[in-house]
Amino acid sequence: MGSSHEYSPATARNDGPGHRSGRALVLGGGGSVGNAWLIGVITGLHRAGLDVTAADLIIGTSAGSTAAAQITSARPDRLLADILGATPPPLPAGAERDGRPARRGPVVDHRARTDRIIAAAQDAPDMRRRLGAAALALEAPADWSARWRAIVAARLPGERWPATRVLITAIDALSGEPVVFDSNSGVDLVDAVAASCSSGFAYRIGDDWYLDGGYRSNADNADLAAGHERVLVLSPFGGRSRTPDRWGMHLTDQVAELRDHGSIVETLFPDRASLAVFGDDVMDATRRAPAARAGRDQGVALAAGLRTLWD
Repeated sequence: MGSSHEYSPATARNDGPGHRSGRALVLGGGGSVGNAWLIGVITGLHRAGLDVTAADLIIGTSAGSTAAAQITSARPDRLLADILGATPPPLPAGAERDGRPARRGPVVDHRARTDRIIAAAQDAPDMRRRLGAAALALEAPADWSARWRAIVAARLPGERWPATRVLITAIDALSGEPVVFDSNSGVDLVDAVAASCSSGFAYRIGDDWYLDGGYRSNADNADLAAGHERVLVLSPFGGRSRTPDRWGMHLTDQVAELRDHGSIVETLFPDRASLAVFGDDVMDATRRAPAARAGRDQGVALAAGLRTLWD
């Protein structure tokens, strides 16, 4: 079965001390809306002449794992057109309130549940073990993993691992250990993405169970870009982390460490216009098109400033 051990960038690249080469693109988690924003930003950058899909390494976490699989299988313009052309499911009668759509139905409050688990944890390994145990204890439908796999597969333009090196994060729900999938892990791309996006129930691959990659460290996992000279982080959640500062797992900690080791790092967060359309439910399908447009505009506006980093 697949790799259920932590990936070491420096070992895999055989880089000597102080050696930095190549470009890494880090795509953070952020739900369905965050995924649309990522595609929008990448499309905007591409339209302005900056092709970040040509990175030597792409790291994807949760919604960012979906984006990583998408941009390595299809052109950004096509992905954006798919988002803008999609028809969201109709709202229930009377759901429009104050000009904003209400939630479409009952939603399990996984955020409150996992907040309590994180607050009770002593450190990051304890948090991951607790989260995995709690996810496995949930009563998921017997066919949930198969149905989730089909949903994820429908979102991807292709199901083969790309030629570009892609890392997709998750955690082992049984052990709590961090996991990073790549093309050598013996796991299908669809399964790797489905595991990384599994924020509620644990996702099954063979005899193993996995949970959302955002619990590995944070929603971005930029530390996996170690060993690369230039790193661009696209973070739908604006670098925010749910873990205590003392654990040293925040994006700011990871960026500082990358810079201390010689990497040039830029972070890109949703701007005011993007945040205005995100709303408070990152899984709200009605927000995807506005978020993608806002991301596209932001990408176009920022491309010139990022060209020195990337080119």
